[in-house]
Amino acid sequence: MLRIEDFYDAAARSGLLVDAEVDGQTVAVDFRSPDETVLDGLALSTDYTMRFPASALPSLAAGDTVAIGGSDYRVRDIRSIGDGSEKRASLSRL
Repeated sequence: MLRIEDFYDAAARSGLLVDAEVDGQTVAVDFRSPDETVLDGLALSTDYTMRFPASALPSLAAGDTVAIGGSDYRVRDIRSIGDGSEKRASLSRL
């Protein structure tokens, strides 16, 4: 039986994930920062998110700081995905 950790391990080996550092621990995560048009096309807004196996960062909570690619982000919200073995964190840039 495959676990979500196996998928993330394969994706990390393929170069599809980036490293995130949380409290001295480095974890491979799926980081997204898509630009989105807001205010009827007058401005761009970026909604930063990261997805990761729940077992990789079990104590991650809102308010924690995450370093990704040389930038620091604050965790705004964490939600479980599917059966709870994967989580998605909404981030804001510091």
